Amino acid sequence: MTTPKTPLTYTVSKADTGLRLDVYLSQQSLPFSRSQLARRIEAGEVTIDGKPCRPGQKLRAGQILSFAVADPKDTQTKPENIPLCILFEDPHLIVVNKPAGLVVHPAPGHETGTLVSALLFHCGSLPKPPVFRASPSPSPLPSVQTEDAVLDEPDSDDDAEDLAVLPASASSFSIGGERRPGIVHRLDAGTSGVLVCAKDEPTLVGLQAQFQIHSIERKYVALVDGVLPDEGTFSTRYGRHPRDRKRFTARSGEKHAVTHFRTLERFSGATLVELRLETGRTHQIRVHLSEQGFPILGDPLYGRPSRNRAVQQIASTVLHQALHAQVLGFEHPRTGQMLRFSAPPPPDFLAALSALRAKPATTTQHDAPTPHP
Repeated sequence: MTTPKTPLTYTVSKADTGLRLDVYLSQQSLPFSRSQLARRIEAGEVTIDGKPCRPGQKLRAGQILSFAVADPKDTQTKPENIPLCILFEDPHLIVVNKPAGLVVHPAPGHETGTLVSALLFHCGSLPKPPVFRASPSPSPLPSVQTEDAVLDEPDSDDDAEDLAVLPASASSFSIGGERRPGIVHRLDAGTSGVLVCAKDEPTLVGLQAQFQIHSIERKYVALVDGVLPDEGTFSTRYGRHPRDRKRFTARSGEKHAVTHFRTLERFSGATLVELRLETGRTHQIRVHLSEQGFPILGDPLYGRPSRNRAVQQIASTVLHQALHAQVLGFEHPRTGQMLRFSAPPPPDFLAALSALRAKPATTTQHDAPTPHP
């Protein structure tokens, strides 16, 4: 493992006495999430007064921290001839409608059959983001989380919690210590919908910058158990579930998560809802809806059997969670053209929607943008 010649160094102040090491480093505007920092500490990249340390170690005033940031590893993803539903393509980027069930990037347990493997076969080489380089006196640099970073697939990738990004002058688009080619954002494996991938580094940097300032238009639609109000916002704490590492929770945690929703159509015991992310935590939409009492139909991790037997029967026909990234809009980084793409939900989503519409309905609030099957 190679490391930069000059590590980052920090002196613990009196005000920071008692903080956990991983918490302290997460407050230093580094391009890593707290969970990623913990892994780097455990890998030996961080020392306190020249000695090995632990992520949960409490700090004392005057201690010297040294962070020798290892270069991200290049992934060894192999091209695979996997069909793609291409919505748009030019020499700089490609927009696809990702099917539910397709993992975006290789991870333990999902080394093959991924979207990146398909893109490598179709597009050839994809850009590997620049390597983060430490400097003796790092200036504060903002980090950003994206969902989809959303973005975001911890059931297939433990480091999907955050996609940390820095400005192009000191870029690090690595995730979990790996440079992942072309990836701009991600969707959970079981979530379908519109996704953009960069073919060259300037396009990658430009798209990531738009995610950073939240200028990207992203709308999701979901079928949920229960009847939601007309519209509203879920604004909560967010973090790992204390007892199940595969899950997240909005009831505790040190992060903040915000999801806006608008009811499109109500049925007897279910709702078609449109969602817009203000923050991008892993599984954010699924967690917010579930913990507010409106789990997404077919969600294997956060769902539960509906008390409405008709809805329960319909949910059993959904092959993956009924969550679809329907709209993606952005400015083309190379041409300046405003682009907007949409794709209909997959057949099982549409079949469930049709079945719900066939049941005796409550009040319909808005015309749903999703087409009839």
